Amino acid sequence: MWIMGLLLAAIVVVAIVWRLARAGPVPQAGTIAPDFTLTSQDGSQVSLKDFRGKWVVLYFYPKDFTSGCTIEAHNFQRDQSEYAKRNAVVLGVSADSADSHKRFCAKEGLNFKLLADTDGNVSKMYGSAINFGVRKVAARHTFLINPQGKIERAYTNVDPDHHSQEVLAALDELEKHITTN
Repeated sequence: MWIMGLLLAAIVVVAIVWRLARAGPVPQAGTIAPDFTLTSQDGSQVSLKDFRGKWVVLYFYPKDFTSGCTIEAHNFQRDQSEYAKRNAVVLGVSADSADSHKRFCAKEGLNFKLLADTDGNVSKMYGSAINFGVRKVAARHTFLINPQGKIERAYTNVDPDHHSQEVLAALDELEKHITTN
């Protein structure tokens, strides 16, 4: 009996790895960030190109109202004034609906844009789509995009507890590098 359980577990692991492998390549630093337009929690259409001239923290997350995603969102919210000082905006993307984002923002006190990628196309463009068959989610990835629209950093191993501070430190490092060159 335990052999059947082990075999089933192995099949599930292989299926997950196979689906992760199908997410597509993650855009690399130095490449132009793929443009997109998605609906935000307030119903407005938001395009990446709208933020040219600003740094963009584009973060993908699996699901509204889950523990890791809530922690990550709270930390980005806590640090909003620090992002503003650095001429940066935070945009969150998941496969949840705009209505789910609206409820999540209201419940958690979030005032930055959360974008609904319900068909998963933007997540695919950024190599962040995970397809579990009946449910699509975004992998926890973040892209730091410079004011000219190029990706400066791609984070694919994100710790939600410390990620906002990690991104702020990267912004400081990149700004320092720009001013010394």
